[in-house]
Amino acid sequence: MKRAFSYYFWFMQKITIAIDGYSSTGKSTIAKQLAKALNYVYVDTGAMYRAVTLFAMKNEFTSDNEVLNVAGLVAKLPEIHLDFQPNSVLGYAEMYLNGENVEKQIRTLEVSKLVSPVAVIKEVREKLVDIQKGMGENKGVVMDGRDIGTVVFPNAELKIFMTASPEKRAYRRYKELLDKGEDVKYEDVLVNVQSRDHIDSTRKESPLRKADDAIEFDNSDMGLEEQFERMYGYAQRVIAKQK
Repeated sequence: MKRAFSYYFWFMQKITIAIDGYSSTGKSTIAKQLAKALNYVYVDTGAMYRAVTLFAMKNEFTSDNEVLNVAGLVAKLPEIHLDFQPNSVLGYAEMYLNGENVEKQIRTLEVSKLVSPVAVIKEVREKLVDIQKGMGENKGVVMDGRDIGTVVFPNAELKIFMTASPEKRAYRRYKELLDKGEDVKYEDVLVNVQSRDHIDSTRKESPLRKADDAIEFDNSDMGLEEQFERMYGYAQRVIAKQK
């Protein structure tokens, strides 16, 4: 039935789906599923900020938990080229930084500790928001991040704001890192989640907040299948109303 629906909606007017929310709420996972079901383009904006963070780390503009040389990073921004290239085996696109596949490198806890401090930099946000707006010009896109429904696509037809308790989010992230072979402690992951929440919600440039017309979606006690069914239902109803 879902496949039949996806073919049906492929011929309908395409929309923009903006998914915002706190870290480790599963935004990317659900966004990928929706994009695949609807034959839409998926854009992981978090991966873009992580790639810039990795660039900053490699160029020694950072310490363990802060950006030491903001001016140096800003000066180097024109040298940063980001690209999503499809992986036919995985079924989704991976992040490339200056021609290098950095998908695994950007998912480490070390990058997670620094991504929020990098993301507060005005010039970084301006560069990436401009790229993101270009990616969604023709609609038919599912984009997730922190400011998609408020800044990047304030006129998106469907906006979702995902949330869950810090403890649940930290445990999910902890398990994910363990599965990837990372040597991490749950307590460290929880601290990182809470720190990112604070930085993302209080930063001056495009702070994380729920758009007035967004659907709040608390998935603290939901499995992936239930989340997808609800999200897909939202999309079906909105697409069906388009002319």
